[in-house]
Amino acid sequence: MIKKEHIAAKIFRDLTWHFTGKDNELFLTFDDGPTLEITPWVLAALKEFNAKATFFCIGKNVKKYPDLYNQILNEGHSVGNHSYSHIKGWKTSNQKYVESVQKAAQVIDSNLFRPPFGKIRPQQIGQLKQDFKIIMWDVFSRDYDSKLDKEKCLKNVLDFSESGSIIVFHDTLKAERNLKYVLPKVLKHFSEQGFVFNPIEFKSK
Repeated sequence: MIKKEHIAAKIFRDLTWHFTGKDNELFLTFDDGPTLEITPWVLAALKEFNAKATFFCIGKNVKKYPDLYNQILNEGHSVGNHSYSHIKGWKTSNQKYVESVQKAAQVIDSNLFRPPFGKIRPQQIGQLKQDFKIIMWDVFSRDYDSKLDKEKCLKNVLDFSESGSIIVFHDTLKAERNLKYVLPKVLKHFSEQGFVFNPIEFKSK
């Protein structure tokens, strides 16, 4: 079965879906934070396995929890822009979409951007790629889905991850049930397989 992410990757070649030439490296990403309830737990879980990750933060959350944002950076992780208020590109004018990203950039010092919901118009890509490296994914955990069995969530990650994979989790309350079951098992499984978890490199804007 061909994953739709791989099909989309063939169409949207300006976006980063997977890192080639990264033997035994995985790239964990966490969207929609930071949140007081979940992000500290994620940071502790990562630290236990000496794993680094990339946090695609919502601007209004960074503004609300600047100390937590700084903790992410101080512990050696990367950060990325996830818009100011998690807007959907397909339902937002190009101008308002870009303005939301620019507003978030005032508090998120990174040239990485991930579109909320993974939905972005070609015109929006054209404008944003001048200043940002747009990061998508090739493994989607669906940890936020309350109807998804936690074992299935784990299987989503274990079955499809390979060297260079970009894996999506969420450091939010909505994802808590699945995330707290799946993340430690993913970290343990791949660490035992000789993989390392690295952050996506970013530049200050």
